[in-house]
Amino acid sequence: MRAIGTVDEIPPGEGRTFAVDGQMIAVFRLRDGSLRATQAVCPHKGGPLADGQIDRKQVLCPLHLNAWDLTTGCSLSGQPDLAVYPVHADDNKIILGDA
Repeated sequence: MRAIGTVDEIPPGEGRTFAVDGQMIAVFRLRDGSLRATQAVCPHKGGPLADGQIDRKQVLCPLHLNAWDLTTGCSLSGQPDLAVYPVHADDNKIILGDA
């Protein structure tokens, strides 16, 4: 487990990208306060997923509106799946890794 930032860095309903050991990770703060983490780059054309629109279950790439399930990383639009990472909050810190 590793702290990569603070929850306050991400407004509810948005995402931010964090560099972790040379890898870019997109962390999303859902409106219910829960967090999700995926690879930061769209596998289709390299769009910045943290800038995409999210709801409770999915993220849309801002470039071509391809969709992925935020929990499983499964594509909802025929693209390759995303890598997903376990993430949670602990005392306002974003912790990457299993609790």
